[in-house]
Amino acid sequence: MTFREIVSASLLFLLYLTLQILLVRNLVLFDYAFCFIYIACVLLLPNETSLTWLLLIAFVTGIIVDTFYNTLGMHAAATVLMAYCRPLVVRSQIDVPGLESRIEFSLKELGAGAFFRYVLLLALIHHAALFFIEANSLALLIPTLIRVGASTVFTTVSIVLIQFFTRN
Repeated sequence: MTFREIVSASLLFLLYLTLQILLVRNLVLFDYAFCFIYIACVLLLPNETSLTWLLLIAFVTGIIVDTFYNTLGMHAAATVLMAYCRPLVVRSQIDVPGLESRIEFSLKELGAGAFFRYVLLLALIHHAALFFIEANSLALLIPTLIRVGASTVFTTVSIVLIQFFTRN
């Protein structure tokens, strides 16, 4: 990564975390759909980012959110799991001819369908881990599955809309 890309990624990191902590934290639909746009910090990193750095960035992102949400590592665990699964999702879902390490994950670069699938699958992994850790029991299976589904759709649509209205 060049210095300019590092600065750009750092500013996006701060922007998404600030949005999550100050604005989106209170955005809940019908007590089931929660928006966690901070996962875009990990989702939008370039493909050339090594797994070690990806996991470290995911952990730091999750710990920062955990600090403000007072959730004792739940967001960190879910975000690290999502980051760990990201290379598998990229290899299996993104169908770009001659996939190079320099691909950027954005709506403009991947196209609407591939970007939506990419964000949807990784948000589903993140939200399933987060809400099942929070439930801590299978006794709440149906409400937890409803929360996972509704929050995944809400987060995915939010990230895609943010990408749609921002220029690269």
